[in-house]
Amino acid sequence: MTDFGPVFYIFGHILLALGAAMLMPAGYDYLLGDPNWIAMLQGALETLLFGALLSIASRTDTPQALSLRQAYMLTAAIWVLAPAFAALPFIHGAPDVSLTDAYFEAVSGLTTTGYTVFQGLDDLPHSVLIWRAMLQWAGGLGIAFVAMIFLPVMRIGGMRFFQTEGFDTFGKVLPRATDIAVALLQVYTALTIACAMSYIAAGMPTFDAIANSMSTMATGGFATSDQSFAHFPPATHYVSIVFMLLAGMPLIRYVQLMQGQVTPLWRDAQVRAFLRWFLYYTAAAVLWRYAHEDLPFEQILRETGFNFVSILTGTGFGVASVEDWGAFVVVLVFLVGMSGGCTGSTSGSLSVFRVQVVLEAIKAAIRQLHSPNRVVLPRYDGKPLDEATMGPLILHVTGYILTQGIIAVLISMTGVDFSSALFASWGAIGNIGFGVGPTVAATGTMVDYNDLATWLMSLSMLLGRLGLLAILVLVLPRFWRD
Repeated sequence: MTDFGPVFYIFGHILLALGAAMLMPAGYDYLLGDPNWIAMLQGALETLLFGALLSIASRTDTPQALSLRQAYMLTAAIWVLAPAFAALPFIHGAPDVSLTDAYFEAVSGLTTTGYTVFQGLDDLPHSVLIWRAMLQWAGGLGIAFVAMIFLPVMRIGGMRFFQTEGFDTFGKVLPRATDIAVALLQVYTALTIACAMSYIAAGMPTFDAIANSMSTMATGGFATSDQSFAHFPPATHYVSIVFMLLAGMPLIRYVQLMQGQVTPLWRDAQVRAFLRWFLYYTAAAVLWRYAHEDLPFEQILRETGFNFVSILTGTGFGVASVEDWGAFVVVLVFLVGMSGGCTGSTSGSLSVFRVQVVLEAIKAAIRQLHSPNRVVLPRYDGKPLDEATMGPLILHVTGYILTQGIIAVLISMTGVDFSSALFASWGAIGNIGFGVGPTVAATGTMVDYNDLATWLMSLSMLLGRLGLLAILVLVLPRFWRD
């Protein structure tokens, strides 16, 4: 029988950390004289109390290492249950929303999706805005930890390949999980500080710069204004493009840069593909817009580059509506969002690595048809891919596409128009957070989706961030058999 004690114990400590983090925005509002600090404090105390009771009740004198089953359970518990506690300040105080909307907002934050149901961001208390940014920043760091430490062990979605000796990743740089976590935290923090300072230098107010830098490096997309980045000077758009690109690349490569190893970053096949695809997609959209719109070239280039890197990395910031750019660009947007950023970054969606492998598998199948007697193995960056890697990866990609389609149909069955339903599923399961469709157009938020559609999107965000299998495996009866 599975021992839930270690899972409860660790989850209790995570809630303690979450509750302690709430005290910071509460204190900030208190200093500003905003009464919303009481609601934030109430949420913090409730979270701290529950976390403390859970930790005490499950504490043992002999700490035990987590089994694989317990690791699955803990990973799912963190992403599914932690948002319920993170949502408490939204229920107790501003913006005083329902449980459905509060949970949706917290899930969107922790999964770094960026969809929002909050309106009037410019007038919300600073504690709410900074708490949303903190959720995304913490979620982005947690995603990096999961991608580089837990998923390879769980063999989810082809991530086992990143443990092999043939791939120059953390296995040769930092052999222990603790070392990986500390190094990632240092790099992540340094990039966030650099991003905030760059925003300030480009003309963004200090508070907005701090909050938006957290969302940028987490590729989260929670902005501090209803207009997103259209509210800020054009110089900040270029700064954001640079840091969104940096956030979309593997964080472990920056660790190597810190150690004086320059070549691994550029030699990484997915980094090169990530930058190429961004340039190709952006160039195609810029040329289309330049031929069909009477706008200055600089504006077209800046707006297109910003929106496309935001969608590719799954950040969700925006400076203009892509629907106004024509059907051709909307199709490109859909493809860009499906690709995603690099594995080992805070980006979501399929990821460049998985798309590359699928394309290589298709090429190998075509060659095999042309030469039936020839043994053709799919390769990644010149290295052969074995069945242990290909099996889970193909299963993940297939499950991702099927789930996206099923969720889109289910959302449309709740009364949402199919275009909005399709892009809601696309943005939620890919953790993209870029709203497209008639239902979004009125407010620029997801507030006009009904409650059932909102819960379906919350489920999609969780499924997308956990790689589908980490949640779906928990419902299999044989998973619980000893």
